[in-house]
Amino acid sequence: MPRLLGIDIPTNKRVDIALQTLQGIGSHVSKEICQKASIDAAKPARELTDEELARIASLLDTEYVVEGQLRRTVQQDINRLKEIGCYRGLRHRRSLPCRGQRTRTNSRTRKGPKKTVAGKKGVKDLR
Repeated sequence: MPRLLGIDIPTNKRVDIALQTLQGIGSHVSKEICQKASIDAAKPARELTDEELARIASLLDTEYVVEGQLRRTVQQDINRLKEIGCYRGLRHRRSLPCRGQRTRTNSRTRKGPKKTVAGKKGVKDLR
């Protein structure tokens, strides 16, 4: 099983598809990497030689921000927003969406499961 940057990439998939398992690499960048490293993108990942893996690894180290370094950069950016107290930082701190989505009915991914509030069942008409 080929290993890049501490991550096992799938052996049965094509090289350009298998590279997309690394965080920070999409379809366009994976094809670009195959072209720069002069590797046939259509062959299965299990057929990569050690030399080809080394070329891909050196390319990823020098030209791209991927995996652990990318995660660290994103987390530092979020912490900076929290520290300066901007709107986006406050939304991150409260675990709410920070890109303008509505929160009245949706955003269950950020807010977690529903928390039922008691006492709203039957409001009587006072006259």
